[in-house]
Amino acid sequence: MKELGIAVKMKCKFKVVATDSNHNHAISPNRLQRDFRTNVPDEVYVGDITYIHTQQGWLYLAVIIDLFSRKVVGWSMDDNTETPLVNNALLIALHNRTPPPQLIWNTDRGSQYASDSHKELLKEHGILQSMSESFFHSLKTELVHHERFKTRAEANQVIFEYIEVFYNRQRLHSTNGYMSPVNYELKMLEYQTAA
Repeated sequence: MKELGIAVKMKCKFKVVATDSNHNHAISPNRLQRDFRTNVPDEVYVGDITYIHTQQGWLYLAVIIDLFSRKVVGWSMDDNTETPLVNNALLIALHNRTPPPQLIWNTDRGSQYASDSHKELLKEHGILQSMSESFFHSLKTELVHHERFKTRAEANQVIFEYIEVFYNRQRLHSTNGYMSPVNYELKMLEYQTAA
């Protein structure tokens, strides 16, 4: 790696807390039990919140991934971590994909996900809530901790390109047989259509 000038992108040593798991809301059961695999699209979505530092202040990003292909199916950004951040991301995912009832929605135990407003949204759409530990970190290690953003708008644009251009269409995932989420979904659709 040294000879080729290749360096590993490392996680930053400081941590900003984006979710507060110290709250009085009821915690949903962990339906996945650390089994983050599925052979069916729109069966299990996972979500997390990350933070992006800009010279204008913090920008928070809620991301939703379909475990089938690891594709980002919904996301939302705001300057705070209140419940509308995660509700908006989920509404975008539901609009983009229209999953069937009984979708499993796995997140950490943060107050946003445990809030009455969020639980009402899940009930309205027939979604089963599951809570476990946070595990989404690709964006942080591959992009955010290696950039200096002047404004939230600049961060928003770079993150849009990361998600929509790189992560969903180019980033290879070992769980997808080293295909991008979009290519994996297309291949699985071709396979199902041919069967």
